Amino acid sequence: MFLVVGLGNPGPDYAFNRHNVGQMVTDVLASRLGVKFSKHKANAMVAEGRLGIGGEKLVLAKPLSFMNTSGGPVANLAKFYGIEPANVIVIHDELDIPAEDVRIKFGGGHAGHNGLRDIISALGTNDYVRVRVGIGRPPGSMETADFVLKNFSSTEKKELPTTLEIAGDAVEAIIKDGLPAAQQRFHS
Repeated sequence: MFLVVGLGNPGPDYAFNRHNVGQMVTDVLASRLGVKFSKHKANAMVAEGRLGIGGEKLVLAKPLSFMNTSGGPVANLAKFYGIEPANVIVIHDELDIPAEDVRIKFGGGHAGHNGLRDIISALGTNDYVRVRVGIGRPPGSMETADFVLKNFSSTEKKELPTTLEIAGDAVEAIIKDGLPAAQQRFHS
């Protein structure tokens, strides 16, 4: 069983921000699996499904906390479902990757991403998988916080559906083919 968490901020004001790209990917996965999200006591929206008939069970989750406090819902869901950190996949925005690129990583630091920092603290380990969706760097002297809390530009919105599908493919590849094969496929 895998816990697949899309990071973001709750509420309609944030729904289409760059910071919410992780939640957008979980919406794509839920659509593929034909499942709907419902509220869970762990302070998250959760949907359960399988990758194909007899395939791996997935718990898709969107924390209802703000990004910087994502750790509690992630750790509580992992505990509730009995999922080890190595089977937790966190999908998040990544400033250090060009927009529209998707990368897969296991472990490592938080690189200043407060959502990841809180998850590492709550899980007590950094040994979980990350699907990193590139959003690029802020233009000019724009503050990072302002950039991630802005909606995608009209140009970016044209490519966004493709990027979300690719990130969904990356999650499925990790589960079906294993981490090394998925990394080889999405990093080449």
